[in-house]
Amino acid sequence: MDLSIWELMSHGGGAMWVVVAFSVIALAVGIERAIAQWQFVTRARALGDAVTRCLARGAVEEGRSACERSPSPIADVFLVGYERMGRAKPEHVVTAVHRERLRVNSALRTRLWMLGTIGATAPFVGLFGTVIGIITGLGGFQKGQQVSFSDVAGPVSQALIVTAAGILVAVEAVVLFNFFSQRASRVATEMKLLTDEFLELLLDAPQDSEPKRSKRIDRDERIDKDVEADVRAEKKAAQKKDDDGREAA
Repeated sequence: MDLSIWELMSHGGGAMWVVVAFSVIALAVGIERAIAQWQFVTRARALGDAVTRCLARGAVEEGRSACERSPSPIADVFLVGYERMGRAKPEHVVTAVHRERLRVNSALRTRLWMLGTIGATAPFVGLFGTVIGIITGLGGFQKGQQVSFSDVAGPVSQALIVTAAGILVAVEAVVLFNFFSQRASRVATEMKLLTDEFLELLLDAPQDSEPKRSKRIDRDERIDKDVEADVRAEKKAAQKKDDDGREAA
């Protein structure tokens, strides 16, 4: 059975075009999700380790700078904690961080619903095309015309191509959907572990900005006292010199 591309695509009253469009969409979503989730866990762990080391030694600002430089989406979660720390209650900091984490988790599942929809509907679109193809093929016989088995088998077999294509596209979409859903779940679990550890260290870490500020204030106060002492000594020496000059006169 030799069919041209146009004849193949014309089966099922245009249903084959829908099946092919489903296949292209599923492949495009799979490529986009692969790029979005590429090395997500590796980058998140690397940033989590760097921030954990900074918080363990009290270098809060250094950890914040690492988050600002990182391209990992979990950096946005950590930055929410840094921004709320010191300006809100600890429980509010925890709530804000977990809310941002859920937003990032939701972004990891973006457009996966398209794969699920294609996997569920593609076989029915193919079946619809097959029914239309059979009706069209068998409807071409005239009343009273002798029909052989080969005359019937040809239109039916051609119509079944749409069903086969629909099932193949559905399998493609379901495989991609399960793969990226499982990966998104694993990423969500890893993010929760990293976020919980980050919050524990952040809420207990000493603020490195406060000691530096107090030391700077103490140093400035000592400098002011030394200057005042020097000024008093100079005034006292000048006054003594004037007294000595008046006595000599």
